[in-house]
This record gives sequence, structure tokens and C-alpha cells, in this order.
Amino acid sequence: MTTINVVRRCLTLLAILLLLVLPVAAQNQVRILQSNAAGDRVHIIDPVTNKVVGEIPGIETAHGITASPDGSRIYVSNEADETLDVADARTMKVIKKIPLSARPNNIAISPDGRRVYVGIRQPVGNNPGVADVIDTASLSKIKSIRTEGPVHNLYVTPDGKNVVAGDATDKGYVSVLDTQTDAPAWSVKLDHSIRPMAISKNPDGSTRSIFVQVGDFNGFVVVDFKTRKEAARITLPKLPPGRVPMITGSAESHGLAVTADQTTLVVCSRLNNALYSYSLPDLKLVGRADLSGKGAAWVTLTPDGKRAYIADPVGNSTLVVDIPTMKEIAKIPVGQVPKRNHTMVIPGRASNE
Repeated sequence: MTTINVVRRCLTLLAILLLLVLPVAAQNQVRILQSNAAGDRVHIIDPVTNKVVGEIPGIETAHGITASPDGSRIYVSNEADETLDVADARTMKVIKKIPLSARPNNIAISPDGRRVYVGIRQPVGNNPGVADVIDTASLSKIKSIRTEGPVHNLYVTPDGKNVVAGDATDKGYVSVLDTQTDAPAWSVKLDHSIRPMAISKNPDGSTRSIFVQVGDFNGFVVVDFKTRKEAARITLPKLPPGRVPMITGSAESHGLAVTADQTTLVVCSRLNNALYSYSLPDLKLVGRADLSGKGAAWVTLTPDGKRAYIADPVGNSTLVVDIPTMKEIAKIPVGQVPKRNHTMVIPGRASNE
């Protein structure tokens, strides 16, 4: 046997040994969580197959929805019971119902998973509004933070330093809260009820902009986080010839999200029944996906930013859009009046079995 052949056999044996000894990295598992406002359950969608693969029953009038960073728990605000319902992601069963200050709307979780913030839709005590703070270790409410109005929409900034809460009244306050002190930090008044919001970040991770949908405006407002002021209002395109509006006069633009790589903002138009994409940070219109449903309302993105999942509350379905091509590629039947949705990532575990 030649020296070259001996070397080749040794390298082959070494490669086999390394495969046997070294752990194999498992891929993260992604699930789309879709709440149903007129039903009593949450639907779980596999974005690989675009099929419903599970349900969490027993949650009446589900509103906000999120998941723990480790993928072990799913949190849902329950308007009927005025609770934050906690479900085990493995068994799909509710394990705890946490009493809240009053009727909840949207919710958000801190990046470290230690706190869930719950927007309360009505004034509480002497406060025009509050955000309840839930400790996820004890599964209990530990505080309520004052806001400038009843909270309909609520989000945590990517760096976890702030909560952004949107006023449900026509005064249109966006209240920014400090998560280190659990106290109000600053606010900006936009003069229309606050609809969904999305947040972009700077390269260093700090918050750059808040994109805010308001009232019956078919577009969105840009709030500069550093100056704490409105920077622009962008109107979505008019309908092309041959297409008719789906709704008028109420939340014409509803649902938006920023891709994880911070290059794209996607914006729903219920009026146009379409999803638009804008480049970031320059906010140039780059694409439009005409939808087959009956009005785009909420949207969540896969972690790679290639797919958008859009709730159609009138058509009782979740629509899937391929973002690179801006084409609808699937329609998934879900429950009654699907609204809020969320992307859950279940971290993969290394294995050598």
C-alpha cells in the first residue's frame, strides 16, 4: 500500500471518529402562533409545511400572544377572563391563569424572558392607563406602570430597555417606559388612536425608529427614538386599476414588522388587501403583494425574513407571502377571526446520538 493510500485511510477513519464523538448541532424549530379573537383556541402553524400542527384550547377572546425565548411557554392575553394565560408549549395546555388589572390587549416579552408586559385597555385607578408587569419565574403580576392612555398595542424594544405602549383613544399617545425602573420615560402625541407598531434598531442594538399605524390613515408614522419626535408620515400607494377597496374609515393600514436583518419593513393595508415592503433605513417602496383574502390585518415574520404570515380576520385564514418575490404562496385555514400572531423559535439542542 502506498503512503498516499495510507494517509487517505487515516483521514477517513479520523473523519468517522469525529462524527461519532462531536455533537451534531440541531436546527432551531420555528412555529407561527395564530390567535383567534372570536374562538377559544390558538393555532400553531409549521412554516415548513404551512399546516396547522397543534392547538391550545380553552382561551376565550384571545388577544395578544407571545412565547418565551426558550420556546417552552406560550403566553396569551385572555380578554374574557382578564387574565394572562400561560400554556406549556409541549403539552399545549394552559398551566396558569394570572389575574390582571383589567381587560388586556396586546402583550410583549423581554428578550431575556424574565418579564411579560401586558397592555390594559381601560383606565385603572387614577391612571389613564397601565401596563401590567408579569414576573415569569413566579408567574405573578408584580407591578403596573402608568401610561398616557388605555393601552391597545404594546411592544418591547429589541435591546429590552424600553416598552412602547400605544394609546387606544383619539389622543394618540405613544408612551415609552423604562424597563430598568419600571417607570414612564417619555411620550409623543400623534393625535389618532394607536394601531400596530414595529421597531427598528441601530447597528449597536439601540432603538432607531418606531413605525406607528394610526386611526384610519392608510399608511404609517415614523417616530425618531433619539429626538422623541415624529419624523415622517408615509401614505401607502393607491389601489391599481381593477382593484376595489376592502374597507374604508377604520384601521385602513393595520399590521407591520421589521425583518431581523433590519433591511425591510413590511406593512399591511386592509384597505388595499395588500402587503407592501419598504427598504430600511431609507423607506423606499420596493414591493407589493396583492392578497387573496378579505383584508390584511396583522403580520409576523420568519427569523430569516423570507416569509410573512398575515392574519385575515374576515376570511378566517392566515396568508403566507414570500418576501423576496412579494407573492402569496399559501392560505391556511385557522379559527374564527384570527388577529394577533407571533413567531416562536424553539432552540435546537446539540446531540451526538
